[in-house]
Amino acid sequence: MKSQGEAEAIAPYITDGPEQFLYAIAQLVLGDEETRAELEGEPQVYRWLFRRDGSEVNIRLVMADDDRAPDSAGAVLWSGRHTIAALARSAVRVFDQVTHELGEESYAAQWGRPFPRTELEALRTAMRAHVRNAPTS
Repeated sequence: MKSQGEAEAIAPYITDGPEQFLYAIAQLVLGDEETRAELEGEPQVYRWLFRRDGSEVNIRLVMADDDRAPDSAGAVLWSGRHTIAALARSAVRVFDQVTHELGEESYAAQWGRPFPRTELEALRTAMRAHVRNAPTS
């Protein structure tokens, strides 16, 4: 797996960014070639752009001036290439860690939105389906 450094995207409040992120990864697991997720930073927007390349995915985190800017606009804050399986496992692990350390009720109180349980479980389901349908050697 290759990555170029690290980046921090600070959002003053949480919209449906976590839900979009989990959904985008589930779509990759299920075979989509390209997908995206967006976090509002007010006024800027942070976009996770995913492009499949076989069993790997090229990832870019881009900061654009506003939500009307095209995906091709903005500054690339981070880019990396990972296997789709590793990306999915990492996402599940991080969101599981949030529920373990913070709890779903505290998450909702802190962020003013429910924890993205439905999207997290959809990603788990996609991962299980992918494993069941993977060819055996």
